[in-house]
Amino acid sequence: MPLTHLLLALAVVAVWGTNFVVIRLGLDAFAPFTFAALRYTFSFLPFIFFIRRPAVGWGKLAAFGALLGVGQFGLLFWAMRSDISPGLASLVIQSQVFFTIALAVLIYRDRLKALQWPAFALAVGGLAIVASHASAKAGVTAFGVLLVILGAAAWAVCNLIARAAGRVDALGFMVWSSPFAAVPLWVIAWLQTGTQPIADSLAQAGWVAWLSVAWQAIGNTLFGYGVWNWLLARHSASTVTPTALLVPVFGMTASALALHEGLPLW
Repeated sequence: MPLTHLLLALAVVAVWGTNFVVIRLGLDAFAPFTFAALRYTFSFLPFIFFIRRPAVGWGKLAAFGALLGVGQFGLLFWAMRSDISPGLASLVIQSQVFFTIALAVLIYRDRLKALQWPAFALAVGGLAIVASHASAKAGVTAFGVLLVILGAAAWAVCNLIARAAGRVDALGFMVWSSPFAAVPLWVIAWLQTGTQPIADSLAQAGWVAWLSVAWQAIGNTLFGYGVWNWLLARHSASTVTPTALLVPVFGMTASALALHEGLPLW
């Protein structure tokens, strides 16, 4: 991967890692699926009126949007509401790296280079050690960890869909796939809470909550996943996705600084 592409990947990783603090702030104002629905609503409005649909079939756009919106972020936000801490969530969600590489090997016959095997094993071991220590903390439940792992699996499938889409307009891909995330998320939010709680949360939300929504839509969805998909179209999954293992470094550090979440020496 060229240095410029690596720097882009690291910029995305930094945005994603620190975003777990922003998610926590948003969840103080909105129910999980309402928050996720707002994220994807403002990922396509008003941009869909100015950005052309990329040369991608509707099936890929729909599958990517639904899996990323409901499968990854719907479940992640649900878990982070009360069942997992931001720092640990930023760690567990990176199991997507291993899901992605495994699927890429099975489907695309990707091959890990000789030096990638020990690095892969070391990353798995490190993730397991940190997760086992962190999961013993109060406020973390097995249900929350399971939701995040399922979200990671959904993200892995999205990575392969983005790769299959090829070298298309990455920003357009995110904008035009977002309605397929927003619509089911709004339906789930309504089924879960009803109309009045949604309306009340929208009316009572302060500027911090709305800034959180804006950052979810623009910083994380359009920039983060736009650049990520652009990289996946140009490099193998086993080259791009391991950079996401740095997300917990940013996530746990940001959580410790902003939310005073413990950062043990291990």
